Amino acid sequence: MVTTSPSADALHQVFEDYKHRQVNLTILGAGAWGSALAHIANTNDHQVRIWSRRSELSLEDAVAGAEVIVSAISMKGVPEVVNRLKALHIPETTVLVTATKGLDPETTLTPSQIFQRAFPNHAVTVLSGPNLSKEIEAGLPAATVIACTNETAAEAVQHVFACDNFRTYRSTDPLGAELGGTLKNVIAIAVGVCEGLDLGSNARSALITRALPEVMRIGTHLGGQPETFLGLSGLGDMLATCTSALSRNYRVGYGLSQGKSLEQILVELGSTAEGVNTSHVLMAIAQREQISVPISQQVHLLLNGEISAEEAVAALMERKLKAEDYQEVLQPDS
Repeated sequence: MVTTSPSADALHQVFEDYKHRQVNLTILGAGAWGSALAHIANTNDHQVRIWSRRSELSLEDAVAGAEVIVSAISMKGVPEVVNRLKALHIPETTVLVTATKGLDPETTLTPSQIFQRAFPNHAVTVLSGPNLSKEIEAGLPAATVIACTNETAAEAVQHVFACDNFRTYRSTDPLGAELGGTLKNVIAIAVGVCEGLDLGSNARSALITRALPEVMRIGTHLGGQPETFLGLSGLGDMLATCTSALSRNYRVGYGLSQGKSLEQILVELGSTAEGVNTSHVLMAIAQREQISVPISQQVHLLLNGEISAEEAVAALMERKLKAEDYQEVLQPDS
């Protein structure tokens, strides 16, 4: 049977309709983040199904009839799940949302890029912001960004998750929103080291401030818009992740500063710290594209056991003297 794609006008009308009623929503991933998003959607009276590899529900049954599919799985699981979804012939009227922060080691692509390549005719949306899952589940106020090149699809997802304690903002820069949330995880490891060594508020503030142009330099080089990195999915997410002990990446850095091995820290966390994998993929991108990433480079060396936490800090403090010029954000040398 030959199927035809709906017209742009027809898709617009479908997505517009999602804004005004409860939708059938499937969340892929039953971890802390997926559970938090499910809690919000349930609060808004949407029909929610949650799928994980351990669930009795098959992936095919989980997404059957879904009008919005949210992926909240870890980065390492994204390529496989996307391939499985592709075989299920998801209707183009289904909005695909990725809430994963990471980079694929094999392709160096972001989750939304992987989804968009597999589903070129679908609206692929990014949900990213300063969203610590434990605080959201506790009902504490938070805000996030819903980013998609199809603004009507973004508005639909915006309405799905907007509630009294969860403020949703819209953006047309999904790649920038995604990269801001991904790259800051590496910086959070560095800040965790700073805190673990008890270097003080001055050092922490300097590190976060200098990290912002580094993240912007990488993100804009890869296609994000500069202003996105100054918003909730950029600076906002960085501040939350770099200043809270709830952040897994922060705890990785803190543990390394205390002399623990990376393996021991990850076992103690009992969950994924995406900044570890992101650090390795980021260095491959930086070398390929000739992008200066001094903070990320020290984190990479530390994670690989090539330097100590103290040596990483010393290397950053010994960098050449220069003027503070934020035009450097778009320049190749920092």
